Amino acid sequence: MKNVLFILSILFCFSANAQEEKKYIRQGNDQFKANKFEEAKASYEKALQKNSKSTKADFNLGDALYKQKKYAEAIQQFEKVATTTTDKDLKAKSYHNIGNAQLESQKYKESIDAYKKALRENPSDNDTRYNLSYARKKLIEQQKKEEEQKKKDEEKKDENKDKDEKKDENKDKGDNKDENKDKGDNKDENKDKGDEKNKDEKSEEEKKKDEEKKKQEQKSQKISKKDAQRMLDALNNKEKEIQAKLKKKKVKIEKDW
Repeated sequence: MKNVLFILSILFCFSANAQEEKKYIRQGNDQFKANKFEEAKASYEKALQKNSKSTKADFNLGDALYKQKKYAEAIQQFEKVATTTTDKDLKAKSYHNIGNAQLESQKYKESIDAYKKALRENPSDNDTRYNLSYARKKLIEQQKKEEEQKKKDEEKKDENKDKDEKKDENKDKGDNKDENKDKGDNKDENKDKGDEKNKDEKSEEEKKKDEEKKKQEQKSQKISKKDAQRMLDALNNKEKEIQAKLKKKKVKIEKDW
């Protein structure tokens, strides 16, 4: 009797939880239809608290997350359903929604893989086939853009490389110009040294000339002194002669008287 009562209480709990689960799922669905996705999410989570294995609550929670553009979280919910359910239709819908979430995230390759899995579960799903075609088109466009961007990056890289090489070349020219300037400065310095040397040589030459001129002047002065002495001697001698003649003449006169 005790065992029967225990079993009945368990069944009653399961039944109560099941009722609560369904209540929250219905509540969530109503909120979902009213575009109250955050409230719907909360209701589905309450349903899962009553029954953690509720595939319906998991799937609907994924839908609520998808509507809030929480694509990564939505994908986790749909993958949980796809890997646990044995219902081929629900599995196909889960992969279809995974494809949609990947498509919105611009992960076109992943979305293509998801759509292919959905079609394996339900080959007659035209919506999935259309989405697969669209995802392939978007993947081609993405790859084309990536190639164009890569080409632009390479061209820009080459352009920057050319600019750097030109800059280095101009820098080398500038260094050569500075070197030539230094050479010019050295040339001017050598010129100054040459001028200074020439000036010194000229000074020496002028100094020699001045000395020679001074010597000549001294020599001229010496000659002049000699000539002057000679002239003076000549004058003295002549004066003596005159004096002598006067004496003689004076005597003669005195004799005549």
